[in-house]
Amino acid sequence: MDFDGVHTDDLVTTDQDGHEAVRCSRRDGLGLGLLRAAGRQRLLILSKETSSVVDARARKLQIAALTGIDDKVAALDRWLAGSGGAESGGAGLDWADVLYVGNDVNDRAVMARVGLSACPSDAHPLILAEAGWVLPAPGGRGALRAMCEALLAAGADKAAETGTGTGAETGAETGTDMDADMGPSAEGRG
Repeated sequence: MDFDGVHTDDLVTTDQDGHEAVRCSRRDGLGLGLLRAAGRQRLLILSKETSSVVDARARKLQIAALTGIDDKVAALDRWLAGSGGAESGGAGLDWADVLYVGNDVNDRAVMARVGLSACPSDAHPLILAEAGWVLPAPGGRGALRAMCEALLAAGADKAAETGTGTGAETGAETGTDMDADMGPSAEGRG
């Protein structure tokens, strides 16, 4: 997932000394924590920015982060191959297994490759038109929480249907298990 405009409201405050600050939603953070604790999903922040803010937020959320990335497709390809840094946690996954959340034009190439692309409700118009799942809230104001709750609910529903597991087996890595209550499946995106 991208950082600015997804984890944040896409605004930055800069003081007279050039120090930047952004706003993140604690609700989004709690949702990501619940999703991470479910144990099935592999989470990654993929950001163009080289920023101590991104690194600090990723550490707090216990999510791997790749920052300063100009070519997100190449970086995610390396991560999926297990050689892309940030613990290379994507080993064993394919592009079709990935749900990527982006908000602006620099996310388009990645969103076109993944199994399911999602975006906050206030994303750039080109992204809104191309995303397979438009989340019901803006970036930094509940978009990620809504996604997490939908994915966790899908896991619980799947466990109830099969009578196995805790529901953590259905993951954020893929959008193919999603139903109409959460958004279109990977096959249904435009």
